[in-house]
Amino acid sequence: MAGAGHSRLIFALDVPLLEQAEPWVARLAPHVDYFKVGLELFSSAGPEAVRMVTRHGQAGVFLDLKLHDIPTTVGRAACVVRGLGVRMLTVHAQGGRAMLEAAAREAGPDLCLLAVTRLTSQAAAVEEVVELARLAQLAGCGGVVCAGSEAASVRKAVGTDFRIVCPGVRAPGSDRGDQVRAVTPFEAIHAGADYIVVGRPIRDAADPVQAARAISAEVARALAS
Repeated sequence: MAGAGHSRLIFALDVPLLEQAEPWVARLAPHVDYFKVGLELFSSAGPEAVRMVTRHGQAGVFLDLKLHDIPTTVGRAACVVRGLGVRMLTVHAQGGRAMLEAAAREAGPDLCLLAVTRLTSQAAAVEEVVELARLAQLAGCGGVVCAGSEAASVRKAVGTDFRIVCPGVRAPGSDRGDQVRAVTPFEAIHAGADYIVVGRPIRDAADPVQAARAISAEVARALAS
């Protein structure tokens, strides 16, 4: 699990161009643990998006590609990603145990492989999410991505030495957008999440740095409760 001194915050670089992403990295690097590089930015800038984040030197890269293919292909992709210096990489848990095992072998000890259980834009049964988390753990993954509403059940099933990352986090009373199973930062961390992924609540704020600090304060409150 993450150390108590961390912000536990992953900021989503959900922009289409590298020149739009870099100012966010420069501005928020002191306030977050990771930057999420997803399909949109990676499709535009490729590995240079990863290099741009690492050049700033203060936060890691969470590469959210949700890989899902035959085991050999996903394993080779994980090997390439490991060489880029990425710290966390997502694959789809529904790709099955052989695919997860191949990816975990190639990821090695320095790249944390996270299995995506069910997208937070979809409805899901907690039992299904827990079953996929157990599968990921047996396959050698380092953690899972799940909704905050399922974090407590997943944590109970997988124990403490398995990373849980929760996207779809929203401030209390805010617009949930396309997130069906959104929770607040406090709720996610209190339920057992190691990290939360936040995009719009920071990006759309009048003062993004202050918004990031406020979320970190909620995280600290949850850890102390």
